[in-house]
Amino acid sequence: MKTRDFTEWLSTFRQSINGYGYYTDFKKVYENAERLKIEINILNSLIGAQDIENAFENIVEKYPECIKAIPILLAVRENEIYCQDENGAVNYRFDRKAQTAEQYKYFMRNTGLFDMLQNHVICNLYDYVTGVEVGLGSNGRKNRGGHQMEDLVESYLKKSHVEYYKEMYLTEIEEKWDIDLSAISAEGTSTKRWDFVVKTPLCIYVIETNFYTSSGSKLNETARSYKMIAEESKNIKGFNFVWITDGGGWTSARRNLEETFNVLDDIYNIADMENGVLECLFK
Repeated sequence: MKTRDFTEWLSTFRQSINGYGYYTDFKKVYENAERLKIEINILNSLIGAQDIENAFENIVEKYPECIKAIPILLAVRENEIYCQDENGAVNYRFDRKAQTAEQYKYFMRNTGLFDMLQNHVICNLYDYVTGVEVGLGSNGRKNRGGHQMEDLVESYLKKSHVEYYKEMYLTEIEEKWDIDLSAISAEGTSTKRWDFVVKTPLCIYVIETNFYTSSGSKLNETARSYKMIAEESKNIKGFNFVWITDGGGWTSARRNLEETFNVLDDIYNIADMENGVLECLFK
């Protein structure tokens, strides 16, 4: 195998892994806005209303279901909103008409919603809610980001046309292919779960994937742990440990990563996958 230079390899690490769908899940945005479309359009009639409080009261009396759309106007997903001032505290319900029209008017007045609607700050509530949903959807970036490396690795596994499995426990591997992995399971006391398992006619490859954008103790722990697995698994016939990692966070933890790099032949990054390393590995 060609000797690789660690510093050169580390220099190809990416600062970000964000894909095109990471920033906003528009499908979910449109679904959430559409769910309240009828109620939102009823409230649309309040935009620019001269006597907005009476207009609102009439709407609530005739179409009480429209109150379900009020929380999202404040970028709130819950059906209950707690408010208090010098006049006391109220837990407003919006899944059903639990307060009087006068109380809902008080809420609309004091949260600033009447002012926004009456003074034409917006022209269309459906467009406004779509924008609110985009903003709220940004909170989901952490969840979307958590699976990006796994998704990327899986796309290259598919490209390699190999037999692979997702999230497979060590004991499942032992049972499925009748292989003894006690050397890396602390004699059967550890129940490690691998991100991916690839089965070829000659070998079982277990794969761990991660991407670190920032530094921290987690990186050092991960590098030490995988170094141990690399050393313990070397004598298991027909078994290979593969680690695919990347991210700018490794810059500050390079010493531990380099130690693992020196003992683990199959440690790769995104650039390696782009250069076809998995296709070569699983031939």
